[in-house]
Amino acid sequence: MLFLLGIIGFLLLNANRLSVYVKENLGFTILIKDDARDAEVKRLQKILGAMPYVRTADYVDKELAAERLKEELGEEFVEFVGYNPLSSSIEVKMMAQWANPDSMPKIEVEVLNYPQVKEFYYQKDLIHAVNENIRNIAFILAMFSLLLLIIAIALINNTIRLSVYAKRFIIRTMQLVGATRGFIRRPFLLNSVLHGLAGATLAIVLLSTLVYFLNDWLDGIIGFTDVYHIGVLFVSVIATGVLITFISTYFAVNKYLRLKTDQLYY
Repeated sequence: MLFLLGIIGFLLLNANRLSVYVKENLGFTILIKDDARDAEVKRLQKILGAMPYVRTADYVDKELAAERLKEELGEEFVEFVGYNPLSSSIEVKMMAQWANPDSMPKIEVEVLNYPQVKEFYYQKDLIHAVNENIRNIAFILAMFSLLLLIIAIALINNTIRLSVYAKRFIIRTMQLVGATRGFIRRPFLLNSVLHGLAGATLAIVLLSTLVYFLNDWLDGIIGFTDVYHIGVLFVSVIATGVLITFISTYFAVNKYLRLKTDQLYY
């Protein structure tokens, strides 16, 4: 169960990284007025590059824009038209936290205030669709993770309760010879921590094997080179294993510490 929880954690971490990657490839295009001087455009590019919502700001002059369009069309259109009808532009890629439908209108108003800007263009439907799909996927993963966590807790808890149930008469015997509740609980809790660590270690070995074999296939996504996220994942698996076993054992032992002798036979 800890291995399955680790896989869900792995998916959640990757989903977050993937959403950041997708959002950081969204952006907008600023068309520059034909009478704008190069020095003014370069200055505007530097100003945009310093904005908190901008990841990259690349200047594309008319000639480069024509070359790109020529490659896309597969034919020389400038000679056919007789002149280059394209405008210089600045292609902006955004920071992930700003790539959402609420931020874009504010950014548009701010950018259009610059005198060198002729038009502000972005794919409104695409940004809305990306954010909506990311929210839906995150919600589904969160619900699935919660469901799996509940199942894991239930299974581990029932297993521990059965284990403690088998030793209920030992607990009663220790009580009869004067052992305190804390003294009786201590070995059970210690064993539960050791079992949690053992289960978590096995789960981490399996997760490491999974990440190792998927590392080449999932190139650019979480792997052993991403020390921080891998560390968070492994520590979370260990903490979950120890906490579930410790808490379940604590309540299971307490139950039999409170029972009367005749109730132990039911």
